[in-house]
Amino acid sequence: MTRAREVTVSPPVTGTVPNPAGRSVLVQYLALALTWGASFLFIKVALTGLSPAQTVLGRLALGALALNVIMLVTRRRWPRQPVFWGHMGVIALMLCVVPFLLFAWAGQYIPSGLSSIYNATTPLMTMLVTLAALRQERLGAAGVLGLLLGAAGVVVVLAPWNLGAQTGPWWAQAACLGATFCYGLSFAYTRRFVFAYGHDVPTIAAAQVTVAALIMLVLSPLLAAGPVRLDLPVVASMAALGVFGTGLAYVWNTSVIARWGAATASTVTYLTPLVGVVLGVVVLGETLTWNQPLGAVIVVVGIMTGQGVISSFRPWPGRRSR
Repeated sequence: MTRAREVTVSPPVTGTVPNPAGRSVLVQYLALALTWGASFLFIKVALTGLSPAQTVLGRLALGALALNVIMLVTRRRWPRQPVFWGHMGVIALMLCVVPFLLFAWAGQYIPSGLSSIYNATTPLMTMLVTLAALRQERLGAAGVLGLLLGAAGVVVVLAPWNLGAQTGPWWAQAACLGATFCYGLSFAYTRRFVFAYGHDVPTIAAAQVTVAALIMLVLSPLLAAGPVRLDLPVVASMAALGVFGTGLAYVWNTSVIARWGAATASTVTYLTPLVGVVLGVVVLGETLTWNQPLGAVIVVVGIMTGQGVISSFRPWPGRRSR
């Protein structure tokens, strides 16, 4: 196996000259935050006419369709290594099928904004799994502090002193943490076994989502049977969740990483809980308790600390600190 080469693209500093490419990436970055932050709103609306498994089947099918169209339009070739497709089966389960089912199931019992807050723990889960699974990576003092802060933030959001009163049962909230733990496992697995094949991110995304859609299709007689009620809000939510949240978002994410770098691109995680909570309150009339935004802030600070964002903060390019 050949090791994939990492390429970092650093945008030039252009002063005040307008940069159309930079504006385009900014639009994609904001679209990512809006789409991923609104995903839990779409799930909540979809559940009014579909079961959790039906919601997952629909979003994966639509996401696979969108990514297959991208593969066709960009004339990308599908991978041919059998072992690679075996890894895709594992990734499809850990990154798509299982966490999507957990979030959709939990969405029946807890507010969509709370789900989006728990989704923001993904980088913390990734750090934790990476520490355990990848021996070559070690957490320094900042990483340990970040994990501790993130764990404290999760406890504040979970509110063990007031379980089930307004935010839903603890086991539904635990399901969201189980979903983000699956994300952490899948990211570590992808880094360990998938990137070595040298395929670009859109190709890997198309492969994993397509395999996940096929898995859900096979499981649908067991999991997705039952009545279906399709009205305009349900159909619109599924279209947005599938085509944008599970399809085009991967392409936008790749573009942002290529232009701004992985560290800056990962900061979209800080915005998605804000979008999710605001949409839940404004659109669905969900109740926001004091501990949820406080816990979300602690989680975000923990993520920023663990990733070295706070310690590496510098003034804006072109300005000297005084």
